Amino acid sequence: MLFRFNNIIKVLGLLLVVTLNAQTKPEHVVIISIDGFRSEFYLDNTMPTPNLQEMVDKGVAAKEVTGIFPTVTYPSHTTLITGKTPVEHGIFYNTKMSENGSSGGWVYDFKEIKAKTLWQSVKEKGLTTAAVSWPISVNADYIDYNIPEFWSFTNPMDRRIATAQKANPKGLFEEVVKNATGTLEINDYNLSSLSMDQNLARIAGYILREYKPNLLTIHLPITDGAQHKVGRKGLGVRKAISGADNAIGIIRDALQKAGIEDKTTIIVSGDHGFVDVHSQIAPNVLLAKMGLYNKNNPKAWFYSAGGSTFLHVKDSNNKKMIEQIREAFDQLPLEEKSTFKIIDRDKIAKRGGDPNAVLALSGSKGYFFTNDADGPFISTKKGGKHGHYPDFHDIATGFVGYGKGLEKEMLIENMFLEDVAKIAATLLGADIDQPEEYYHVVLE
Repeated sequence: MLFRFNNIIKVLGLLLVVTLNAQTKPEHVVIISIDGFRSEFYLDNTMPTPNLQEMVDKGVAAKEVTGIFPTVTYPSHTTLITGKTPVEHGIFYNTKMSENGSSGGWVYDFKEIKAKTLWQSVKEKGLTTAAVSWPISVNADYIDYNIPEFWSFTNPMDRRIATAQKANPKGLFEEVVKNATGTLEINDYNLSSLSMDQNLARIAGYILREYKPNLLTIHLPITDGAQHKVGRKGLGVRKAISGADNAIGIIRDALQKAGIEDKTTIIVSGDHGFVDVHSQIAPNVLLAKMGLYNKNNPKAWFYSAGGSTFLHVKDSNNKKMIEQIREAFDQLPLEEKSTFKIIDRDKIAKRGGDPNAVLALSGSKGYFFTNDADGPFISTKKGGKHGHYPDFHDIATGFVGYGKGLEKEMLIENMFLEDVAKIAATLLGADIDQPEEYYHVVLE
């Protein structure tokens, strides 16, 4: 089905109106990403999210946002800032994959992004930009005020010195600590406690008050860790989303104090949903039994993205070996075969996944993948995961739009993760090379 995006965004037959005349066009857009954001957080009025629920009541919200593949943080955040899928922006996984299939370091440098970003397009309009803890923003020349997501390679729990060194302009991190957060201990600025989201929001609030950027993007990460630990529900998840909602309140308060609240659009979205899991699958165990995988020089390997895993081969011309692997998984006993579905290359391409992967596996509800090549094929492991193919509600993320330039009191059925950047670009009159017509595909 074809949907035209011009002055009107049509999403499954419903209209999200973006007004572009001078009287209603916002001067500022704030994009808030909540890691592991789900629509239940704002559509369920028993959740501790008063800011989000007020914004839903007075703005626009979606019942679900279909993600890219895999539904993991760094590729998804790159889609949020480019309006492109991974095959276009070049970020396929959270981490780099080595030649032997092992996981390398996290992707963090802006130069890895191959598509035009919102930051660049806004700068080209002569406007100002800011980012706080946004993935893959290190060394981003298009961000005027940048506190990137970064940490020490020798002591990953300590993000303070590494962040200060990569902040732009130099001295900005020290400035925001002095004026927004006060002295930060190690655990005030990492993923170990709820205070991380609060401190990031205070930093963003200070930048909004002091510098009034036209575009500010901020990533709130704590809700992700809570759901990894216990799954979709639980007291820890409620605490984390309450903390993220409070962070939104801090940002809203800063906009008011800066005198720009009525000139601003706030967009809250995320990168993926979450799936409750009870078991992990190790497909490299089967490859090892077939004589195709060894740690130092594998002929083939599966590279895990949590809820999915991608098959890579050394020799892509060896069609016989590839077919043998597929047959091996097709012929597994029903109780093992039912734990996943095979995603072929055409289906990978539908959501922009790695074109170098021969095929992928996506876990059934309750299952995820590990890179392990020894031990049992399936073993018990409880918690929450994401990364699955984005064709069911639990893995979908959310969207709330509030403020100048957006329609009010509107609930839409579905949108795509790519739409977030396109909406923001339209509001600011920027160009991220988006087509006039957008195609929304109903996934198989």
